[in-house]
Amino acid sequence: MDTPLNTVAVIGLGTMGTGIAEVLARAGREVIGIDISEAAGAQAVAAIESSTARAVRREQLTEDERRDALARIRTFTDLQAASEADLVIEVAPESYEIKQQLIRELDGVVRPETIIATGTNALSVTRLAAESARPERVLGLHFFNPAPAMKLVEVVSSVLTAPAAVASVTDLAYALGKEPVAVGDRPGFVADGLLFGYLNQAAAMYEAKYASREDIDAAMRLGCGLPMGPLALLDLIGVDTARTVLDAMYSESHDRLHAPAPILKQLSEAGLTGRKSGRGFYSYEAPGSSVVVRDALTPPEDGRQGGGRTIRSVGVAGSGTMASGIAEVFAKAGYDVVLAARSEEKAEKAKSRIGKSLSRSVDKGRMTAETAAKTLDRITPAGTYDAFADVDLALEAVAEDLEIKQQLFAALDKVCKPGAILATTTSSLPVVACARATSRPGDVIGMHFFNPAPAMKLVEVVRTVLTDDDVHATVRQVCATIKKHPVDCGDRAGFIVNALLFPYLNNAIKMVQEHYATLDDIDAAMKLGGGYPMGPFELLDVVGLDVSLAIEKVLHREFRDPGLAPAPLLEHLVAAGCLGRKTGRGFREYARR
Repeated sequence: MDTPLNTVAVIGLGTMGTGIAEVLARAGREVIGIDISEAAGAQAVAAIESSTARAVRREQLTEDERRDALARIRTFTDLQAASEADLVIEVAPESYEIKQQLIRELDGVVRPETIIATGTNALSVTRLAAESARPERVLGLHFFNPAPAMKLVEVVSSVLTAPAAVASVTDLAYALGKEPVAVGDRPGFVADGLLFGYLNQAAAMYEAKYASREDIDAAMRLGCGLPMGPLALLDLIGVDTARTVLDAMYSESHDRLHAPAPILKQLSEAGLTGRKSGRGFYSYEAPGSSVVVRDALTPPEDGRQGGGRTIRSVGVAGSGTMASGIAEVFAKAGYDVVLAARSEEKAEKAKSRIGKSLSRSVDKGRMTAETAAKTLDRITPAGTYDAFADVDLALEAVAEDLEIKQQLFAALDKVCKPGAILATTTSSLPVVACARATSRPGDVIGMHFFNPAPAMKLVEVVRTVLTDDDVHATVRQVCATIKKHPVDCGDRAGFIVNALLFPYLNNAIKMVQEHYATLDDIDAAMKLGGGYPMGPFELLDVVGLDVSLAIEKVLHREFRDPGLAPAPLLEHLVAAGCLGRKTGRGFREYARR
């Protein structure tokens, strides 16, 4: 076990197996590729030849290095070829029956000291190891697709795994230029354990017709900075693959959040498995293509609706970061803005904050000093909401407290002229409760901006069952004018983004609470394996643990799903006053400013 893993057999030469073989060969390892199909072996070699040729053109490899790497790859159809391997990595189909049979056969082929690694992303490594006469030599080695590009490798230990085997494989992962993360044996491990629950909820959200596929995907890309929306990602992974992974996760966890959404079964059984079949949640130019084409569900090109009201002036209620950010956005777009707070002093302070923000934009060359001055001149601070008497759109960004918001809407109802639209920026409270505080609920809508409002492109447009059609159409038009991307959703807890984001964050907390993985490993897994701009614990500390807990409670209360109950560790940290960066301590400690 102390010998270096110089010769590696890769069993199963599909996309993942081919990628792993390329990574190993480029890192100087002798690669024995094995697949029952001779054509698959030939296809794998051709794919690696093509991939390494691209690497040479991009100056990532020299021609000599490419030639040497290709010379290190041999392919076979007989499992006996694995006899000389120091390490075997199997990436056979995701089936207990197939993998268990393979591990039993390998026992009779490989040397006693050879390590056997399963590439499963959802099956129990312990169950697979138990099939071997030498279970201490069996572990999980979960690469991410595409293997040459993705840095993350999860090294999965079972209760039977020898620490020396883990150490050898971890050393190899580093030698391959990867970032290994040590995890225990549970459904989905870290990255897929968190990712697939989120993807499943997105599929269920779409199936319930709560929001369109385009809006769900745009919301998560623009609201969370993700490289792909969840439904597009399901099409890339394969709808059938996602269903298989979720089935395996649910059979182990019995968590309803892992029970595959029925639409995954329907699409799979209809052969609509995503990009590989040419159709899944979206339609594609051809099987295997990444080019999305219009179909019956594609919204109109223009996306705007007619019949809107005229908006010339906007009132923004509040004096915090969100209120001043929204006021800045509208002023930049040419609207006259009244920025009202509980006192003239607070309103002036909020306008001053906008002035500093505009000055930073001037310093960075994003706007001229003249444009910044004109933008600031469009904002009128006020110490009373009576200043909203003539605005066409009144938008509140006060504290996230339903009673406070209802009192404000009752005041706006009295102050604002007939026909003015009244909007709330709430992220989790019921918009209809604000609407019912007025005598004109048809004029009330949700406009959920994301922080920081000047930078974030997304606005969730939340219409209630009472919102008038022309109010909804007007707000969408306004979003386009202020260069924001509107997504439509109904009036339920969390809307799109928070309803998908916070259960994922809560599940990450549960992993730490159960001592399954460390904060650092979970954050690394999601950034490297999922393309997230921040790990869940980095994000929680930025958002604020108190804010996160409040949203979790709202989601749990609305959907009554036990899986959405806030993790006790989150409640304990909030009770202890550890609220994240703003208090200097949350999941991590921060230097006080």
